[in-house]
Amino acid sequence: MNEKLNDIYHDKNASYYHHSRPELIPFIPPSIKSALDVGCGSGNFGETLKKLYACEVWGIEPNQVEALEAGKKIDKAIHNIFSIDLPELAGKKFDVIFFNDVLEHLIDPTEALQHCKKLLNEGGHIIASIPNMRWYPVILGLLRYKDFKYELSGVMDKTHLRFFTAKSMRRLFEDAGYIIVKMEGINKDNNFKFFNLINFLLFNTQWDMKFQQFAIVANQQ
Repeated sequence: MNEKLNDIYHDKNASYYHHSRPELIPFIPPSIKSALDVGCGSGNFGETLKKLYACEVWGIEPNQVEALEAGKKIDKAIHNIFSIDLPELAGKKFDVIFFNDVLEHLIDPTEALQHCKKLLNEGGHIIASIPNMRWYPVILGLLRYKDFKYELSGVMDKTHLRFFTAKSMRRLFEDAGYIIVKMEGINKDNNFKFFNLINFLLFNTQWDMKFQQFAIVANQQ
């Protein structure tokens, strides 16, 4: 990670690293015994996994301060950027690998998903959440305000290297050799009354714009 990008991550609000992501719990197989949380932040999500499933949880986190904090909550926290060549991962396999709002930060998310096949146990899962580029406020910014404005967090996070719609999320996993077994919108916002009216008049064809993110569960082909 270059120095300038590292500074941007370092300057993020502390809450950026502390999410426990309860909305993802319904997507997790109840029988998991081991998990790798890529971009684990301060370890709150991994700590939740340990409490709910009594499983072994490893994490990878590029922010050193947050990685140290995560190491107090999960079994092992690796301070680094995700790579199949990390020495700590040699010989390790997991039932689930999580990418909670992480794939969009990677230079080559397809390659990262392909690498994960070597880290998954037989029958293992990738579970990811990915920001939705077609979320209504983003589209409104383009159409009404004619602006593509980066933010410190959210769908338009300035550290995002890739942007996805529901259709391209599906293609990402399929191109990497996975079968999507479940995909649903999460973090729906019903406060946009004008959008709800438009969607109704268009026979719910714009339903995906209601969701800030999509959650995906995928298995190897």
